[in-house]
Amino acid sequence: MYRRVGKRCLDLLIAGAGLILLLPLILCIALLVRIYLGPGVIFSQVRPGLHGRPFRLYKFRTMTDARTPSGELRPDAERLTSFGKLLRSTSLDELPGLINVIRGEMSLVGPRPLLMAYLERYSPQQRRRHEVLPGITGWAQVNGRNAISWEERFALDVWYVEHCSLWVDLKILGLTLVKVLRRADITQHGHATVEEFRGAPGLYEAHRHEAESGA
Repeated sequence: MYRRVGKRCLDLLIAGAGLILLLPLILCIALLVRIYLGPGVIFSQVRPGLHGRPFRLYKFRTMTDARTPSGELRPDAERLTSFGKLLRSTSLDELPGLINVIRGEMSLVGPRPLLMAYLERYSPQQRRRHEVLPGITGWAQVNGRNAISWEERFALDVWYVEHCSLWVDLKILGLTLVKVLRRADITQHGHATVEEFRGAPGLYEAHRHEAESGA
């Protein structure tokens, strides 16, 4: 009953109240993003949702659009500003995602929506993370977030799929608040953001060879 009805009610209640109560803060952040990072306050990108169905994710921008002389985007480490790091470390960049929750594309709690390109790189077990709506926060985010390996993260995501309940969701929301206040596990060691997921050993290369052969 909670998965079918209660979870959606909890999402609407908290996300709706959050958008109303945090509106002044959201507008203030939008203004600061415009000042520090230039035009284009919102970052949007198509991500896989429930059962891998695509939707458009919304976040505040945290990186500039700095490009090389050839027109390619510079590495994340060069585009991520101090202001952007602050937004990420406090998770304030995630506030526009409340709109995705209201629209039913995301939940407050669930596996984080990653890139569409990753869909073909998952193992059958890892793909189970898409059996529930993606979330703004999740079990993996309160148990290491970006400081753990992809394999550990996906195992935690699947654990959540199998154990989703009101108690688990409330526990994750509470632990998320603690993580945000401590600004813990924001980045992956040795990377400005997060290293690309290339799939199980040999799987990524197999997909790439197949794609190149069909090109």
